[in-house]
Amino acid sequence: MNFGRSGRRYALALWPLLVAAQATARPTVVELYTSEGCSSCPPAERYLGELAGRPDVLALSFHVDYWDDLGWRDPWAQRLFSGRQSTYVHQLGLSTPFTPQAIVDGRESFVGSDRSRIGPRLGKSQSELSVKVARENGDLVISVAAEPKPTDVVLIPFRRRVRSSIGRGENAGRTLEEFNVARGFRTLGRTRAEPVQWRVSLDSLPQDATDVAVLAQRTEQGEVLGAAHVELVPLQELDATSVTK
Repeated sequence: MNFGRSGRRYALALWPLLVAAQATARPTVVELYTSEGCSSCPPAERYLGELAGRPDVLALSFHVDYWDDLGWRDPWAQRLFSGRQSTYVHQLGLSTPFTPQAIVDGRESFVGSDRSRIGPRLGKSQSELSVKVARENGDLVISVAAEPKPTDVVLIPFRRRVRSSIGRGENAGRTLEEFNVARGFRTLGRTRAEPVQWRVSLDSLPQDATDVAVLAQRTEQGEVLGAAHVELVPLQELDATSVTK
């Protein structure tokens, strides 16, 4: 069909709108770098708890270990998480890591309790790369669309809610409630020019994990292109999985 010159101009003008209409919304990924030894972190952790209840946000809490020699050893901290934060510092051109630090979609850094700056970034993320995760018998099946540019697929098991009674350090005497606490992470592999799939045994995950997040992220910990989440423990069983350390 020939639309003529004016018709072609009209079609070209509509093209960006058509592309936008086909884009798929995904949850905005918020990574909080925190520590139970940090007195300024509890407000950020409460905010993350609020974000964890939003369907348009995938909130994750990574406890770093560099506070552990200042009076309180954080039971959820891992050197692995401190390394991930350091990589963001390098990638985003920051001078130093800090707590509480929030990284949004791998692109921007904020003070983790700064609602006024973080809030406007939420709920607007578009899936540039389809990521799906589902349970199948005793496995997780992770499916990612074709993407020829190097992109890492990262699996993050986490615990939905924990309570910790703090005995020493800056938060001594407090009982902290924390949310979506990462229990590890691993890179499954990289995308290819054709769709790719991984199977991960549920038995290989930390026994206390209640959920799993999967991120598609440009190599060297760049921007997040896609994200998905699956529950391992149903919401109604959450109280039975909350623990105190």
